[in-house]
Amino acid sequence: MKPFKFKHFEIQQSKNVFRVGTDGVLLGVLAKVENASEVLEIGTGTGLISLMLAQRNSRASFLGLDINEEAASLTQINFECSPFHSRLKNIHQDLKDFETETKFDLIVSNPPYFEESGSDKDKIARQTVELNFQQLVDASVSLLSDCGVLSVIIPAEAGNGFVTIALENRLFLQRRVNIKGIQNSKTKRVVLEFSFVEGVVEESDFVIEKSPREYSDQYLELTKEFHIFKNRE
Repeated sequence: MKPFKFKHFEIQQSKNVFRVGTDGVLLGVLAKVENASEVLEIGTGTGLISLMLAQRNSRASFLGLDINEEAASLTQINFECSPFHSRLKNIHQDLKDFETETKFDLIVSNPPYFEESGSDKDKIARQTVELNFQQLVDASVSLLSDCGVLSVIIPAEAGNGFVTIALENRLFLQRRVNIKGIQNSKTKRVVLEFSFVEGVVEESDFVIEKSPREYSDQYLELTKEFHIFKNRE
């Protein structure tokens, strides 16, 4: 499978690992990483999100975690070949067995969101088999620093349920970005950010395409330091 090329790094891909997609790119540009020093990505896949965040924050250190051995190996390759390699580490481990004394200022995840089905395709990467929302929240509560932030991207229809689980575990919604695939369509995804501090929720809308196969100005502006857009003046 061909690598996916960004302006400052390249992502090697595999047919057996969930590939570079819009959800990962969006979390990579939307997560509030500016003030973080220690960042944890849960479920790295190719390592895309951590690499994008490392480009955005030149001071932070990053740790990637993935239960899938092939994904962890692929992430390691992509980390080592990037210009940010000295600040990026990756381990192959189940989150349920992960222990560390480090407290993270930012935890990011593009978690599995399809309930288990009969299909084996993308089973671990995209079904709630090895990691469900409750487990992700529970782990985040123990791993976040006092001012830390949990940032996730999930389907819009799962948003309220995730917020409820987080609130039951004293994580308060700080920010919600409603993402539409195309202008004037229903919200497709949400980026949700939580912390231990209760406050006013910052809510905004984001449109990926203004018409079919034509990116919105909003998307172009936000991703201009990453994507290599062809046929642009």
